Amino acid sequence: MNVQLDTALLVGLMVGVAVWLILHRGFVRILFGFLLLSNAVNLGILAVSGDPSKRAAPVVDVAGGGTMVDPLPQALILTAIVIGFGVLAYLVFLFYRLFVDNDTADLETLAEAPEAGAAPPLDDKKEAAR
Repeated sequence: MNVQLDTALLVGLMVGVAVWLILHRGFVRILFGFLLLSNAVNLGILAVSGDPSKRAAPVVDVAGGGTMVDPLPQALILTAIVIGFGVLAYLVFLFYRLFVDNDTADLETLAEAPEAGAAPPLDDKKEAAR
């Protein structure tokens, strides 16, 4: 039981730090927060799956007939690692394009800058000419 409590506290700490990093304005910190959050969720899924000690491997031809380890959490974690890596690669590419296009990685500066494809505001002279 003590191992589960330690793991739960570690998952809670990792989620807290990840949320704190995601709420920052710098895009690099958001990337690190996303990485930490995905690892915390994977660790949480592994902790919920139970203690695998004194259990047999999940093989169909087990002669002992004892309890077997559930292979589903391991498969979910492996899938989550692959999906998390793909999303991280997308976010890194997005960060690269934002930096190249705007010469900044600060989200506050990006929010203040006008959009590249946005139409310029109408002048009063143009409205009077209509």
